Amino acid sequence: MGKGNKMETKLLHTPYAKPDVYNALSMPVYHSAAYEFESAEAMELAFAGKTAEHTYSRITNPTVQHFEDRVKTLTGAFSVTALNSGMAAITNAIFTLAKAGANIVTSKHLFGNTYSFFASTLAAFGVETRFCDLTNLSKLESSIDENTCAVFLEIITNPQMEVVDLNAIAAIAHKKNVPVVADTTIIPFCAFNAKNFGIDIEVVSSTKYISGGATSLGGLIVDYASFNWLASPKLHTIAKDFGNAAFTVKLRKEIHRNLGAYMTPHAAYMQTLGLETLDLRFEKASKNCMKLVQLVESHKKVESVNYTGLPTNKYYQLSKSQFGEYPGAMFTLNLESREACFKFLNNLKIIKRATNLFDNKSLAIHPASTIFGSFTPEVRSEMNVSDKTIRISVGLESVEDLFQDISDALR
Repeated sequence: MGKGNKMETKLLHTPYAKPDVYNALSMPVYHSAAYEFESAEAMELAFAGKTAEHTYSRITNPTVQHFEDRVKTLTGAFSVTALNSGMAAITNAIFTLAKAGANIVTSKHLFGNTYSFFASTLAAFGVETRFCDLTNLSKLESSIDENTCAVFLEIITNPQMEVVDLNAIAAIAHKKNVPVVADTTIIPFCAFNAKNFGIDIEVVSSTKYISGGATSLGGLIVDYASFNWLASPKLHTIAKDFGNAAFTVKLRKEIHRNLGAYMTPHAAYMQTLGLETLDLRFEKASKNCMKLVQLVESHKKVESVNYTGLPTNKYYQLSKSQFGEYPGAMFTLNLESREACFKFLNNLKIIKRATNLFDNKSLAIHPASTIFGSFTPEVRSEMNVSDKTIRISVGLESVEDLFQDISDALR
């Protein structure tokens, strides 16, 4: 493979760590829990991390490693860690950075379980979460202090569809010696380069676009080794020995081993295949989404449509500068009431009533009664989750058929 090859070519031809004995074109699925060693000395070196040999599949696995290597090729990252869900990616990343007495600055405009993790789970471990409006840069800056271990954000919030100025947030965080951790699930690697916007640690639910059509659960932590971890309240000691690799060292040598959420070999195999068609599927789904939104926004029974790719959207210019013409394949629409939303969902024939995003099939859900259903009305209001909102993930079907399904359901 030549140095001048394009990313699509490099991704497809990322070599295995070791040649396959049968010269298989696809990486074999190593459904093995443990690995044999030729000697006690070799085993000792492997367990001490002095060789790259695999020891136990809770820690590393050849099939999962190949998936991680392919993501590294696609992103240009320093390291990639594959876990068994997007929430596992978030929790492992934050547990690598946080400790009792530290705080995290983020927004209330988050996915439901992410919000719950910050507001409830972390609080029990003595980690404070400071919720603020990330579109207000002065509020962000005043919320950060010497105990802040991370600024966390979603690049387009789910389901509020809020967009923040990533470069401006990164500039403030880095001025205060704080890393930026971002959930970039809504725009895949092929269309968004997190490092170019000052994101230090990227977390992704690979269940979504990457899996190739909801084939499997998975999550990714992508470390660009761009942050000086000597400034970290938790990692500064490790950084004295490992420099900008300190985050990955802490994550791989302790956190992910102890939490036990490493990706399974079969999921890695499915998601490696998904990577091979990621660009094609994203292009189709996002273009479908744009066409569908343009049709739906003029429907008389739809109160409003929220998609940052529309010129009428208040985040349009910022979204276009950060994500290009097609900011993902998810949009929301508002109807007149919760009851109207339920009737609409019950009348759908093609679009599936289901959670998840970026399946090959289009999906619809009422976030307030499902994903955010365990929160009080007051908290949902603070999170800007309305009873009148339907979230739609657009798949690969005919746009005409999808619009007809929506029109019939509204009728």
